[in-house]
Amino acid sequence: MLDILYRDEHLVAIHKPSGLLVHRSALDAHEERFAVQMLRDQIGRHVHPVHRLDKGTSGVLLFALDRDSAARLASQFESRQVGKRYLAIVRGHPPEGGLIDHALSRRFDPVEHVPAGRDDTPQPALTRYRRLGVVELPHQVDRYPSSRYALVELEPETGRRHQLRRHLKHIAHPIIGDSTFGKGKHNRLFQTLFGSDRLLLACLRLELCHPHTGRPLVLETAPSADFAAVANALGWHSALARLPGTADTGHNAVSDLLPR
Repeated sequence: MLDILYRDEHLVAIHKPSGLLVHRSALDAHEERFAVQMLRDQIGRHVHPVHRLDKGTSGVLLFALDRDSAARLASQFESRQVGKRYLAIVRGHPPEGGLIDHALSRRFDPVEHVPAGRDDTPQPALTRYRRLGVVELPHQVDRYPSSRYALVELEPETGRRHQLRRHLKHIAHPIIGDSTFGKGKHNRLFQTLFGSDRLLLACLRLELCHPHTGRPLVLETAPSADFAAVANALGWHSALARLPGTADTGHNAVSDLLPR
């Protein structure tokens, strides 16, 4: 059963687990479980996804319960009116914070198929990041005698496909568990040390306006247990304790501006 973070007559938000597709995809034709279908069956209503989370990404996923609400929400995402906050574990020690300003083209996305004649001009893409913790492990990978990793908070200001994964690769700090844009040796080390075979990327917060009342709505969740287990094993307990949704019950939090 999916973990429902928030629901009213127009919207429903869930915590999507890592490994679950939002909807059917030709890239994973063998998959038989999809968030859209599971949520529809769980609540007995049709649902309309209004944004994307990659299969490996966990966290807040928002759906509309009718087409009008879906269109209004999609407009907010397209016009960059929705605040998004992610958490990731990356290779290396990036600077304490900064802005990644690097245009992205679908032509250079190995996961994306660009039909002939389609415009694939690089589009502006902006991601702000903040380093929350660092660690150095006594395990050799490649020519280095030890391995460095960091916990980072990410705020994408644009919504390009695979933006966070590609941006972190661009600055040479790829996300651990990313089989496409990351590095296999580091991914395998995390499998060996922590039993983690997932993409260590999670959407922890969405900030938007309710599509019908116009009032601010903040949807938050704590990192899932499998993500938190790795972060805690790396010594980032205090950093996790300061994250959204963890101060009270350690589960989920929704703004008090609207009834749950």
